Amino acid sequence: MAIFLTADSKVIVQGMTGSEGMKHTRRMLASGTNIVGGVNPRKAGETVAVEGTNVPVFGSVSEAMDKTGADVTVLFVPPPFTKDAMIEAIDAQIGLAVVITEGVPVHDSTEAWAYNVAKGQRTRIIGPNCPGLISPGKSNAGIIPANITGPGKIGLVSKSGTLTYQMMYELRDIGFSSAVGIGGDPVIGTTHIDALAAFEADPETAAIVMIGEIGGDAEERAAAFIKDNVTKPVVGYVAGFTAPEGKTMGHAGAIVSGSAGTAQAKKEALEAAGVRVGKTPSETAALMRDLLS
Repeated sequence: MAIFLTADSKVIVQGMTGSEGMKHTRRMLASGTNIVGGVNPRKAGETVAVEGTNVPVFGSVSEAMDKTGADVTVLFVPPPFTKDAMIEAIDAQIGLAVVITEGVPVHDSTEAWAYNVAKGQRTRIIGPNCPGLISPGKSNAGIIPANITGPGKIGLVSKSGTLTYQMMYELRDIGFSSAVGIGGDPVIGTTHIDALAAFEADPETAAIVMIGEIGGDAEERAAAFIKDNVTKPVVGYVAGFTAPEGKTMGHAGAIVSGSAGTAQAKKEALEAAGVRVGKTPSETAALMRDLLS
């Protein structure tokens, strides 16, 4: 099993013909993702040869869906145009939109998310500023390296791209049902809680790793959700124990103000909910091994 992304997913790429879009389209195809088209209004009607596959380019998301049956779109669109690309995907009512772009203005993300809510949230948004998601051995939508792990019984949800990769590598011998990088911006679509609920409902996910970071209260809210709703074992890691107060660290949302959003506060909230929290990614992986043994 997998969450959000399966072997049957038909994927299109908005911004496929750009340098980043093309590079990662090649990687996704090489890892077995069923990419059925790209979207670029200026190149509609063209066909692009990628990894031995002739991928058609469509003028819009809705046209791509009509012609291919696509149900997932991955966005490699420059920040000034990401909001419009998200709204186009929402208007087309595609099931999943994975927004990889970093540097999207928070106001734009807020506007796009509000638009999605007003339209009934028919589109699940992951990101922006995220590595995407992978269901190893089935499909890969985004920039997560596909060769660092295989299919297995761990579910992973993470704010951080690089920590996603590290945790997948640390536990590569056990493998993952799905790994979801939700992104670290202040406004994102899919949250820790959304992924935790999906992993709880997935019969082939035996245990969950949750990676958070300083800033905001997402991890505290996730802890409350785990306490009330999650029966599967969860281990956690919170990045940013050494971050100086008041300084933004990496992700736009990773800023500590007073006691709010500190790594220690998040660790305490998670532990109060029964989550074992590691001090390092490697220690967190060891905790998962202990649970599964």
